[in-house]
Amino acid sequence: MNRKTLTLLTAAAIAATTGTTAFASSGDDGGSLTRAQRVQVRGAPVTRMDLTPSSPDLARCMPNARVKITDRSTTDVIGFDILRVKARHLAPNRDYTVFLLETAGAPFGAAEYIGDITTDARGNADNELHLIVDEAFSSTIVNGERERVDLNQVGMWFAGPADDDFCLGPNSPVTPFDGDNEAGVQAFNSANTQPLPAP
Repeated sequence: MNRKTLTLLTAAAIAATTGTTAFASSGDDGGSLTRAQRVQVRGAPVTRMDLTPSSPDLARCMPNARVKITDRSTTDVIGFDILRVKARHLAPNRDYTVFLLETAGAPFGAAEYIGDITTDARGNADNELHLIVDEAFSSTIVNGERERVDLNQVGMWFAGPADDDFCLGPNSPVTPFDGDNEAGVQAFNSANTQPLPAP
């Protein structure tokens, strides 16, 4: 089967995503699917993940935070998978970057920047990303040999370096996990849930 080529990244070379479409409305199927495709999408396998705060401090600062990931495996039907990110009671009025990862927590390994979510005044967001999820991978050369690494974990970062100051103070680390190479710390990850499907 012909698959779209994924941008191959390592943790040291994080770049913006190519070919990922984000929809603010969770029910949007792109508007171009046939009736038969919509039926197949509804019947596609689904993987669910609950992301949890990445540190005890963040858990204390956002005690009611919930991030639910729904991965609908639809590449064989429509050419991409549908990844829904539904967030509740996060820090409000902030952008968060979303990555597929080799390892959920530090040092993360290979990573792919797949999109952003933005919380409203109540800390809620609901976004849908269209991309290859189930077979996402990174490829690199190690000792002259090409190695493939599956990206089946998910992490979210505070997009702005100061966005985590409400919890961690003004001297919290600046990380490279945003398109402008400046972000806050990882806010949530999938360390405590089942990984995404991998081939």
